[in-house]
Amino acid sequence: MSQKTLFRLLLVPLLTLFLVGTTHAKDFLFTAIGDQPYGHPEPFDQLIKKINQQKENQFTIHVGDIKNGGSECSDQAFLNIKKMFDDFHQPLIYTPGDNEWTDCHRSSNGSYEPTERLEKIRQIFFRSPKNSKPVALKLQNQAQLFSTHALYIENQRWSKNGVLFITIHQVGSNNNLDPKIPGAIQEYDARNKANLQWLESGFMLANQEQSSAIVIAMQADTFHPKAPKISGFSEFISKISTLAQEFKRPVLLIQGDSHEYVIDQPLKKLNPQAPNNVLRLIVPGANLTEAVEVKINSGKKEVLEFFTFRKYSTQ
Repeated sequence: MSQKTLFRLLLVPLLTLFLVGTTHAKDFLFTAIGDQPYGHPEPFDQLIKKINQQKENQFTIHVGDIKNGGSECSDQAFLNIKKMFDDFHQPLIYTPGDNEWTDCHRSSNGSYEPTERLEKIRQIFFRSPKNSKPVALKLQNQAQLFSTHALYIENQRWSKNGVLFITIHQVGSNNNLDPKIPGAIQEYDARNKANLQWLESGFMLANQEQSSAIVIAMQADTFHPKAPKISGFSEFISKISTLAQEFKRPVLLIQGDSHEYVIDQPLKKLNPQAPNNVLRLIVPGANLTEAVEVKINSGKKEVLEFFTFRKYSTQ
């Protein structure tokens, strides 16, 4: 065999490996919102129109709290929001918040039973027939993939250009870890177990697919300084610290609940020895009807460069 022939035989698999490893590496934009609409729907309707005008936006993630904490959790209120969600031109992925179910026992919310409201949320937003608009994302959910956690249809994941996206049903009000509400502890225990399994399986998938990054969206501000001593987020914080350290590549947490726009590295604040590849975005909300555009810079390695952000409103 000549040296030229040998060189060609070696070159072909090397080129193939290079192409396989780079075909999914491409910059793109998505949008993150949450904790809205609060009050009158008109500002949120205007924000939807503004998001629809962003031609490069690939999809929008809503991290929950689709109503304020003092308004009624009625079926009609949920249906009104679903109708607004249907106005998004690009796919909208939603994960529930506490305002639409855990807090619905409040008299101002209509004194509903929280888990009954959660089932209604699942029925309206996750089990209803898809509309006629094309869906560009191949969504998977935990109920499809794991029969042991068949309730959790709202835990979803999808990939875009080599980045794995995961939603986790983790909410404010201490993640429903409240001994004063009948049945809340049992609900928390089961959902927390499902969430941790979904998180772990997501990182396993990302490693198998050699994903360049992971984005994890949830409603709760899991690092809120006023969290109770017995926290409904302690196991999540421990798990994400371990998984991110093993993953090594960029990880973005998208959270709501606190309403103020924040970009930080909360794991590093808790422990200077924590992995530095985890970045957190808190989306603005409540009286701040704003969106955050997130850009994926695929050629970057450091988390602070891989993800960049632009906040905008309807003005």
